[in-house]
Amino acid sequence: MRDVLPVLGRWYAAGVPFGLATVVGVSRSAPRDPGAAMAVGPDEQVVGSVSGGCVEGAVFDLAQEVAAGGEARLETFGYSDEDAFAVGLTCGGEITVLVRAVTHERDPGFGAVADAVAAGEPVTVATVIDGPAPRGAALAVWPDRTLGTLGASGLDAAVTADARGELALGATGLRHYGPEGQRREDSVSVFLQSFAPPPRMLVFGAIDYAAAVARVGDFLGYRVTVCDARPVFATPRRFPEGVEVVAQWPHRYLRETDTDERTVICVLTHDPKFDVPLLTEALRRPAAYIGAMGSRRTHADRARRLAEAGLTESELSRLRSPVGLDLGARTPEEVAVSVAAEIVALRWGGSGAPLTVTEGAVHPHRSS
Repeated sequence: MRDVLPVLGRWYAAGVPFGLATVVGVSRSAPRDPGAAMAVGPDEQVVGSVSGGCVEGAVFDLAQEVAAGGEARLETFGYSDEDAFAVGLTCGGEITVLVRAVTHERDPGFGAVADAVAAGEPVTVATVIDGPAPRGAALAVWPDRTLGTLGASGLDAAVTADARGELALGATGLRHYGPEGQRREDSVSVFLQSFAPPPRMLVFGAIDYAAAVARVGDFLGYRVTVCDARPVFATPRRFPEGVEVVAQWPHRYLRETDTDERTVICVLTHDPKFDVPLLTEALRRPAAYIGAMGSRRTHADRARRLAEAGLTESELSRLRSPVGLDLGARTPEEVAVSVAAEIVALRWGGSGAPLTVTEGAVHPHRSS
């Protein structure tokens, strides 16, 4: 959804109705996660995807229908044992898709949501998908305000409280309520989709590998900052457009920077005078991934120095070093792919092994 919002925001601002399909539930080996979106706008323009191609044709027809004035639809698509070529997911999974029309009348908060996401402002969108409440009704929830309604004040109040909790976690998923927001009932299903600001990637050491890591980090959706104490290397012209470049001692910059459980920290300096104070700070703060470049000999020396600096075995166990997966990488670009692969594997619990030697679902179910 974040990827297609700029286009949808332009359609909305122009007053053009469009059909919006959102994945609200998945099971087994579904190709896309909840929140994946596809929209059909003017002149049959299509943006986004809900399945990577398996059911897009059927969803296209539904989106056109609701955009022309039809009621919101909730459809489930899965693999057909009787006819492998029937509309469904040949990967063997199942997805549930909500298809609704977006207009100024039906969703007065959509434009404000698109603007907030573009500005990096956190917001959660709650949408009714089933039950006695109006299907497709939407409520936008910010930390300090709301816009829209799900059709009942009690339901709005309960969903607002939960949406702010989900927003703090950056989570997306289904919640169930009674018609007036009763917690112990489940007649109304509401899909909560959180748009937290992009996670941070902090790259320390403005070497040639840093430019490649910054590029792949930006591609993966991180807000990337490169930091180096040497001003001659920490110059914006050496890095991709949109990457923040800071000339400052790494440990001092990190000490002044907020991190959370989604933050990625890549230490590419492999110089003890930078590494030890920087990693001492990094390993004692929230982060999803902390990796450090260097040979195995460099790692052993670095681990010894960190232990002498007072880090515990538990703190040292968080360090991914040498950084990256074993891909046989040589060039800066190949090393960046290796680092990105390790970050993705750690994020989703992947083994890093070739899929040809693993068993089970290729796209295992992932909880919010």
